Amino acid sequence: MHDIHLGLKFILFPLSNRGVRDCLFRRCSIEKSFKPSPQSQIMLYVEILGNLPSLAEGEVKTLLELASPKFNLAERDYLFLALDADESAFSFLERLGMAHEAGILLFSADSVDELYSKAEALDWGFLEEPFAVRRERMLNCRHDVKDVERTLGGIIAKEGLKVNLRNPKSVIRVYCGEKLWVGVKRIHFDPKGFEKRKAHNRPFFKPISLHPRLSRAMVNLSRAREEVLDPFMGLGGILIEAGLMGIKAYGVDIREDMVEGARGNLEFFGVKDYDLRVGDATKLREIFERSFEAIATDPPYGTSATLAGREREELYRKALESMYDVLNGYLSIAFPVQFDASKVAEKIGFEVLERYYQRVHGSLERYFYVMRV
Repeated sequence: MHDIHLGLKFILFPLSNRGVRDCLFRRCSIEKSFKPSPQSQIMLYVEILGNLPSLAEGEVKTLLELASPKFNLAERDYLFLALDADESAFSFLERLGMAHEAGILLFSADSVDELYSKAEALDWGFLEEPFAVRRERMLNCRHDVKDVERTLGGIIAKEGLKVNLRNPKSVIRVYCGEKLWVGVKRIHFDPKGFEKRKAHNRPFFKPISLHPRLSRAMVNLSRAREEVLDPFMGLGGILIEAGLMGIKAYGVDIREDMVEGARGNLEFFGVKDYDLRVGDATKLREIFERSFEAIATDPPYGTSATLAGREREELYRKALESMYDVLNGYLSIAFPVQFDASKVAEKIGFEVLERYYQRVHGSLERYFYVMRV
């Protein structure tokens, strides 16, 4: 098990209809695809979020794994991930929650002079006009990049391409970290889309709920392809994100009012493919009489008064036993740090693969676990 203490940028080739529809819900902007220069090998890049970078990196790796066993993370430079993957990975990477933007990685350089030299050697004819150059100076930037936008823009413009800084059709991105990275932006994941799905913006809500970005990441960490089960669905935050990714949502809650509230929330965000039931998360086999490929869930952390009268550790243990009984794949789950989930889960039969630490506030610290049967 890897014990890990805790934005996306890439080039996008044509998306499926489902991908376009999902992008509308996420408020991500899709720019037209292009054919890169034949003189360079295609690589991708992702800029992950900075608040939980290890979890965000784990989410990227998971989606690469789903896309193809030959894809992998080639290099990390602070929040910039260079991916050894081709355009076929985008149908999975478009699901990312813990990222800003993504694109095609053109090249890297160890100095500003090397960047200019490589730019002059590249045929920029693949770009759609007009274009603009924009830089991202990360916290670990060790290069003087104050003139890079003007100088690189001039190199590209010498090939006869038009510049439009206010409304470009192609955006060249320069990231400054330990190295310099040059790519072409193709998807921007607008944070407003996630903000609109936060708990207080839903028809039915509780003040304490996972951020939609984290909910989406949990679904992705579960390796869900076709379906996902949330045995502690509450008002459906995790299932909303699953449904918007085209994944069938199965949910359970012990309270009927919560089930009805979750149904209302799913419908509000246009999710139609779901199966919600009133039931006990410790008796999943009785509720569904079937198995699932993935489970993603955030159990309650409260006192016995909010846990249907049961002690928290007892509820967690019995729920893990119940999930193990109906799971054929991976489990993504959060627990407060006081609960020794690894010990309990491994005794049941789970293999604990990773955990990611998060300090929520003074009285709540938790781990996000990834397990498999």
